[in-house]
Parts: sequence; C-alpha cells; structure tokens
Amino acid sequence: MARTRARKGWHRYLNGVTVSTTAVAIFVLLPIYWLIVTSFKTPGAVGDNPPQYFPNPLSLTNYQVAFSQYTFGRYIVNSAVIAVIATFLVLGIGTIAGYALGRLPMRGKYPILLVLLMISVFPEVAVVAPLYLLLRDIGWLDSYQALVFPYTAFNLPFAIWILRNYMLGIPKEMEETARIDGASPLKTVWSVILPQALPGLFTAGIFTFTACWTEFLMALTFNSSNNYRTIPVGIALFGSQFTVPYGTIFAASVVSVVPIAVLVLVFRKSVVSGLTSGAVKG
Repeated sequence: MARTRARKGWHRYLNGVTVSTTAVAIFVLLPIYWLIVTSFKTPGAVGDNPPQYFPNPLSLTNYQVAFSQYTFGRYIVNSAVIAVIATFLVLGIGTIAGYALGRLPMRGKYPILLVLLMISVFPEVAVVAPLYLLLRDIGWLDSYQALVFPYTAFNLPFAIWILRNYMLGIPKEMEETARIDGASPLKTVWSVILPQALPGLFTAGIFTFTACWTEFLMALTFNSSNNYRTIPVGIALFGSQFTVPYGTIFAASVVSVVPIAVLVLVFRKSVVSGLTSGAVKG
C-alpha cells in the first residue's frame, strides 16, 4: 500500500515537471516562432489584423531589403571579425590565467579572483565615456580595435573563472606523469591540460562570442561609421524618421540569431559540462 502511494506521488511529480517544462518551452519558443514567421511575411502583411499565424504567401522580400538596401552583409562581417578576434584573445589569455590560478602554487589567488568577480559584474555604462575619450585620443574610433580590446577586457574575467574552475577538476596525476616522462611545462599544458579542458574552452568561447555578437552600447558609441557598425547597431538604425520596417528588422534578427543557435546546438554537451564543472569545482 505504501509503495503504491509512493509510486502515485512520484508519477504526479513527474507529470507536474513535464507540464511545467512544456509551459516554459512554449513561453520561450513562441517569440522565436513569431520572429521567424513575421520575417517571411510580405511587408503589407506584417501589420494585418487579425495576424497571420503562418505566412501566406512566403516572401523573401524582407531578407532582400536587409541585404540590399541596408548593407546588412557588411554588419555581419564586422560583427564576425570583432567577435572572433575578441574570443581568441579571451581564450588565449584566459587559458594562461586560468591555469595559473587553478594549477600553480601562488600567493594572492583569492584576492585576484575577487577582483575578477568584481570586474565581471561592473556595469559597462560606467566606463563608456572614459573609454570613448581614450579611444578618441589614440585615434581608434571607427575601427575594429575600438571594440576588440574593450570586449576582450570585459569578457576575460568570466572566462578566467570558467577555465580556472574547470582546470581544478583535472587530476594532478596526469600532469605529474607527463613531467616524469620529461615533458616541459609548456608541452604538459598543451598536450595534457588543454585536451582535458576543451569543454571549458568551448563554454567560455561560446559565451564570449555571444556577448561580443550582441553587445550594443559600446558598438553604438565607439563606431559611428557605417563601415564599422555591428549587427545590433545596424538593426537599430533600420528605417527612417517616419517608417519602421518591422519585417526587415525581423528578417535581420533571424539571420543574426543563426550563428549563436548553431554554436549552441553543435557544442551543447561541452557547454553543459563546462557550466556544471564551474558550478561545483573550486
């Protein structure tokens, strides 16, 4: 009798979890569905009342306008160049710093980690004005480096935390065995530590790339030239004083989401592993 009640209670709990998960999934996916549907509507059908829940007919006009009239392809190239360079810089520096903080004996580890944590939550709006003056004085406004180096600085603390916590979980015996076999410290890191830390690298890389790809305030402030605008700024400036091309904005937004969605789907297991390790280690 007790077992039967326990089973019923367990089934009720699972049913409740299933219903809750389904509700959350619908709540999250519905705006994405509406974004995609609207992007394929004709410009005249975007504001229909009642709205079309499925575009009929399917139209690529919004995508054509985004790439022809608003030079959206240039914004994609700019965002890709800036995000990729910043991500590689963050991973390169973050790997070295994470290894030092996680594997090497050194004084002042926890004060350093505390400072990194404080920097990671520091609001960027507080430093935009000083950074603008600095970039103006050195002649870096309207350039790729105007965003690459600030993005690297702002995303580096979070990456160091993830990589440091992940490297803490790598058994020390592997490193000691490589040293006994005569491997140099650099070779040990390259051949032993990095392969084991790949999930952490993927996690830090995806979060950094996403942050750089979607950042708006610095991109709007530092790069006013159309030749160096990124995707968020370019989309925000679509339209004119009297018209707002919602269909074109939705189409450009769909295109901008695709790289992030692909990265998350391809490396989802590594991301989950890296985040889980960062949550329980250290």
